[in-house]
Amino acid sequence: MIKALKSHEFNFKGQTSVYHGKVRDVYTLSDGRLILVASDRISAFDHILPKPIPFKGQVLNQVATHFLKATTDIVPNWLLANPDVNVSVGIACEPIRVEMVIRGYLAGHAARIYKAGNRVLCGVQLPEGLKENDPFPEPIITPAVKADEGHDEDISREEIISNGHVPEHIYNQMEAYTRALFARGTKMAKERGLLLVDTKYEFGLKEGKVMLIDEIHTPDSSRYFYLKGYEERQRNGETQKQLSKEFVRQWLIKEGFQGLEGQQMPEMPDEFVEMVSQRYIELYERITGKVFVKEMEEDIITRINNRLSSYLMS
Repeated sequence: MIKALKSHEFNFKGQTSVYHGKVRDVYTLSDGRLILVASDRISAFDHILPKPIPFKGQVLNQVATHFLKATTDIVPNWLLANPDVNVSVGIACEPIRVEMVIRGYLAGHAARIYKAGNRVLCGVQLPEGLKENDPFPEPIITPAVKADEGHDEDISREEIISNGHVPEHIYNQMEAYTRALFARGTKMAKERGLLLVDTKYEFGLKEGKVMLIDEIHTPDSSRYFYLKGYEERQRNGETQKQLSKEFVRQWLIKEGFQGLEGQQMPEMPDEFVEMVSQRYIELYERITGKVFVKEMEEDIITRINNRLSSYLMS
């Protein structure tokens, strides 16, 4: 099995703090920059799975970089540099603790809510008569409040503003950016034979200005369907072929795990780990149109340390 970056405590020059997320580790520097290290960990149902996925961190980091650079004309973002294939360096912003989730199709969480008989999601009225994976008449925004632990919570626009999570003028800016980013992502996906089904964006504030932070349009934050055959599969009631993390969730559900109390995390066979890795690489190549070049150096930690040290000294 190829080595993967599961966890490590780096100590960079000028480091003042570190935050370990489910997938990425964020290091804050004294000069106002952030170092984001994309590990090969994979999470689902708010649990980290026991085995890392080779090259997953590289894929996430490089896909996010691809889209951050392609959307700077829409919204300013935090990214400054990529000293390593698993690393991004950017501007530290004050995070806005509301995730802007936007959905073009009835899939995933929205489909599960709809199947249970609910027709309102985050204050948005859902039309009757939809089948799973049907398109909405127009994309809907279904925000979530970010939780320190456990599941993020669905919330409506009205609740966000009335509860003081975000001032109305800031929320309106986030909503406008979300729709513009989703339109750009949809266009870029179709050019590559994919449908951008749903995704999420996170924003922060820097000197009062709204900035796009975190990753965008990656398989961890987005769902993609294959455009070819989509309509035929919908007519026939077949499962859509997709490139996203949903297939990992479906495997876990099949194995009897949805992150609920008392459920045991299943063992991950090496064959499954390899399949997940290949899925991530396929998404990178499909969505960017570039050949994925595997960073094969075995000592990942030393590689990152050396490259970051050179970058920070320059």
